[in-house]
Order: sequence, then structure tokens, then C-alpha cells
Amino acid sequence: MKAPSFAYAKPRSLAEAFDLLERPGAKILAGGQSLIPSLNLRLSAPELLVDITALKGLSEVEVKDGVVRAGALCTHAQLERSEQVGKHLPLVAEAVSHIAHPAIRNRGTLGGSLALADPAAELPACALALDAVLVVAGKKGERRVKAADFFKGLFETDLQPAEILVGVEFPKADKSVFLELTRRQGDYAIVGLAAVTRASQKRISFFGIAGKPVLLTPKSLDEAKASVPPPAADLYHSSSTKLHLAKVLLERAWNRL
Repeated sequence: MKAPSFAYAKPRSLAEAFDLLERPGAKILAGGQSLIPSLNLRLSAPELLVDITALKGLSEVEVKDGVVRAGALCTHAQLERSEQVGKHLPLVAEAVSHIAHPAIRNRGTLGGSLALADPAAELPACALALDAVLVVAGKKGERRVKAADFFKGLFETDLQPAEILVGVEFPKADKSVFLELTRRQGDYAIVGLAAVTRASQKRISFFGIAGKPVLLTPKSLDEAKASVPPPAADLYHSSSTKLHLAKVLLERAWNRL
């Protein structure tokens, strides 16, 4: 199939982007690795695509006061190769290596993954485990949203109309583990988790089991296993199968932490 007709604009500033996003049927285009397929399948039919890839300052990584700030236009490949991310944010560096294939990672963006809020995606779970802060900008200025408040449900976030996710602030962790199970390399995960230890507290975020990432902060492995909610079944795996796999990953992550 082919995409429906749409208009296209490429703003050079955030102010211009905000004006364009106020038009009826406007939708943000960044890496396009989820949007373009949905257009071709006619699952999405925006009247105007607002290409934000020319906006300056949204593809940088910097470390300050124990926090790694990454711009929303950082590609998965950029995060994967970044020395700063590898050193200070190994959880994200490991997670992005599991995302699809190199061609996708070269185009897909951090902001696009978080704003889409796919329940099977790796980066939303990482943001939740790390207790990241998402920086959202609009005409009225910036606001900061905790990851726990940003992800609302299946493909649903706290982003309001005409707002743009411009960056993410990830606090460092003492230790981290990323694990997922897939049928083949690059497939969506059957179930996965991102786990960190900070100040002796463990934060374990599951993906692929519900409409949004699920966070556990248990004090023991037994408590953690008992706290895993019954996962939603998918086309290939029952809820009981996914629950078993989730607990297997949980025990592996707990032992590594």
C-alpha cells in the first residue's frame, strides 16, 4: 500500500515547529521508523508532517552532576556508539543494541521511541527503571515529567497537542542489567526487563507484559516474583508462558545485580 496524501514542512526553530503543530492533523516526523510504516499501511493519515530533524541542539549528549542528558533526536546508533553513554549509562547502551537492526538504529530516535510508547519497546522501560525525567517543550515553555507519569497506557503518553519531547535526563545507576527474550535477533521482545541498583534499592522495569512498562521496587527476589502481574497474552504466547519467562529473566537480573 501507499501512504495517503499529506503536506510536509521542515521547521528550523522550535517556535516555527510549535506554530505548525497547531494546524489540524499535524504530526511530528523524526526518525520515521514507526510512523512511515503506519502511513504505508494506512493506519495513520496525518494532514501535515512536521519534520523536526533540522532543529538544533536536540541530538547532543552531555553529562553533568551525575545526570546524562540526551537530546530527543539522538539516534539509537548514536547512543550505542557514544562513549559517554557507554561509560555513564550502560543500561541504555546495552538496550539500544537490541533494537531492531542497524538500518533502523541509524534512523530511529530516542524521542520517537519514548513518544510512541510502544509497550514492547526497550527505551521506555529503561527510562522508567532509571527514574528518568522527560523534558517537554511547548509555546508556554518547558515542563519536566517523570517517566512514571509520562507513560499512560498503550501508545499513550503525557504529551499534549503541539508539544515536543526535546530531551531526557537519566540519573546514573550503581549497577544495571538489561535482558530480553526474542524469537530472532531484532524481533520485538516476547518479554524483557531493565533493572538498576541505586543506593541499595533495586528498580526493575518490565516491557512486553502490559500496555506500558511495569515497575517493581522489591526488597527480595521472592517479593519480586510475587509482584510480577499476569502478562497480557499475544498472538504467539499465553499469559502463563510470558509470566514464566518474566520470572526467569527476573531471577537472572537479580543475581547479576
